[in-house]
Amino acid sequence: MDDANLSKTVRALEERAFNAWPARETIACGGWIFRHSGGYTKRANSANAVEPGASFAGVREAAEAFYARHGLPAVFRLSPLAAPDADRELDAAGYQFFDPSFVARASLDEASPHPSVTIAEQASTSWLDGFATANGVAPALHEVHHSIVRSIALATGFATVHDGGEPIGFGLAVREGDWVGFYDIVIDASHRQRGHGGTMMRALLDWGRRQGAKSAYLQVREENAPARRMYAAMGFKDVYRYHYRVPEV
Repeated sequence: MDDANLSKTVRALEERAFNAWPARETIACGGWIFRHSGGYTKRANSANAVEPGASFAGVREAAEAFYARHGLPAVFRLSPLAAPDADRELDAAGYQFFDPSFVARASLDEASPHPSVTIAEQASTSWLDGFATANGVAPALHEVHHSIVRSIALATGFATVHDGGEPIGFGLAVREGDWVGFYDIVIDASHRQRGHGGTMMRALLDWGRRQGAKSAYLQVREENAPARRMYAAMGFKDVYRYHYRVPEV
């Protein structure tokens, strides 16, 4: 893929991801956006480039002032849309490299859902509580987390995988146009490495296809080797990499 097509693809997937996981507040700043959601999750509380090669001049200072007003550190999420000087400036200012991740995509093929997985069109309170707990969200942040999920404006599938009738994993899929994105696919630690994650993913892939999507995307941490292997086996291929820069503690 040449640079022009890669930039176009990255911009489209970044836009879909912002729509799928909305921030409570978004401020535009010269080709960048500052997302704020009360401190829960880096992706909803970070500065992101939205235009290829957008100038970084003055962005760090503006972001630091914006997040300071909310009592938060300035976190920068750097995708290929960010000009190289952004990473260099943040590094020189003492911001630490953190959490490298990949965005991967796949075509949607026929998939067979398993009866152990249920997918609802609305998120119940019990699902939200289970989803937050499985993702390690502190109880004090449950309401912030719940409000983000409830604010998703696009068609969403809220999945639960069961074992012996008990919910042991959660995940969600968000469809926008021909694409469906997958977020926070998580299995209870005591039930991992038993195929439950793949079972839930296949059900969500089938949901996306039935919703009319033709392609799928997801974000996965570079260090999560088991998940990366599972997604690769399902046909997902890496498109681009991003990482965070966070203030030195």
